[in-house]
Amino acid sequence: MNDSLYPCLWFDGQAKAAADFYCSVFKNSKILTNTPMVVTFELNGNKFMGLNGGPTYKFNEAVSFVITCETQDEIDHYWNNLTAGGQEGKCGWLKDKFGVSWQVVPTILSKLMSDPERSSRVMQAFMTMKKFDIETLLKA
Repeated sequence: MNDSLYPCLWFDGQAKAAADFYCSVFKNSKILTNTPMVVTFELNGNKFMGLNGGPTYKFNEAVSFVITCETQDEIDHYWNNLTAGGQEGKCGWLKDKFGVSWQVVPTILSKLMSDPERSSRVMQAFMTMKKFDIETLLKA
């Protein structure tokens, strides 16, 4: 029995373009298969399927993909690449040019938020941010 679990993303004829784009943003990524209807690809070891399903369904924020980042350079890389042609949101959220929602989050955030002395200050700081700034969070 195969216990593999992976998301299928519904595109309006842009599945291959999206897969190519995501593979250019994420290291260690590749196209696995490509047919006119379906493209499967891997981003940092995680499998995805892109389906050319037509205009019936659109992406929304009800589903987002979380990217945890160790450094500000990583945050900047993902934020700058994924917002190109897309839309910045608040608190590390963004939509890429295909309408897919992402959260670009520093790994240190959970530690800062679990500190009762700092958590409210950290939350106040990041509530004013679009892209997370690690240095500002550490100073809060």
